[in-house]
Amino acid sequence: MPRVLPGEIDTLLALRANGKLLVGRERVTLLEAVIQHGSITKAADVAGFSYKTAWDAVNAINNLLPRPAFITHTGGPRGGGAEVTEEGRRLLVTFRRLEEKLSRISSSIAVQGIECEEDLIFWGIGMKLSARNTFHCTVLEIFAAPVNVEVRLQVSPEVVISALVTNASVSELGLVNHRPVLALVNASSVMLAPCDQMPRISARNKIMGRVLERFDGGSDVEVTVGIGAGKTMTSIMTQDSADATGIKPGADVCAIFQDCNVILASD
Repeated sequence: MPRVLPGEIDTLLALRANGKLLVGRERVTLLEAVIQHGSITKAADVAGFSYKTAWDAVNAINNLLPRPAFITHTGGPRGGGAEVTEEGRRLLVTFRRLEEKLSRISSSIAVQGIECEEDLIFWGIGMKLSARNTFHCTVLEIFAAPVNVEVRLQVSPEVVISALVTNASVSELGLVNHRPVLALVNASSVMLAPCDQMPRISARNKIMGRVLERFDGGSDVEVTVGIGAGKTMTSIMTQDSADATGIKPGADVCAIFQDCNVILASD
């Protein structure tokens, strides 16, 4: 926690999901460390992150942005590594500019008071989301029906998902083709199945991917699945289910979830 001197107001710019930072000072420090060291492991050490926390940060940022901020490489002459993309570098520049602006606002308030400050809109830039999986999407198609409406969403060039919402929600969110939205899916709603043992199930959303990480914690397991284009899907399942279906790093799986489990958000 930074020390605030008398007459100063500390500012904190952050985007959060499920109580965890998506983008904040610490995550930006991680981005900058990746640029310097070319490695998630080294960057985590420099930024004071655990290995798992660093990877959670990478996956969360990549899922939030339209294009990945990080790209990782395995093998090769240097034994693998990571790099920050142009999207990530733009995020860095934008974050630092906003942070500087907030600092100027707080300094102005500390000296002059609040009544003449016209930039307070920036105080609302933080956002909290309850879902583990948060994706920046574009509306592709809207299929109207008397009660519920199917909305097709482009997550990446390779991945399209469906959401089921009410007609009232379509109107309230201003959903139209090509509109950017956030799609949220709780990790507990995502089932995983081996690609060669696909269950017969009516769920519309079936995304092929490969297990990147498995973290066991008591009776539950958190599984991170790479779904292409730098995007990941997180699933929470029981340890017994994970063991029975052979969920381990490198396994090809299908992430399955109902369209009614997809929550949409717009500005």
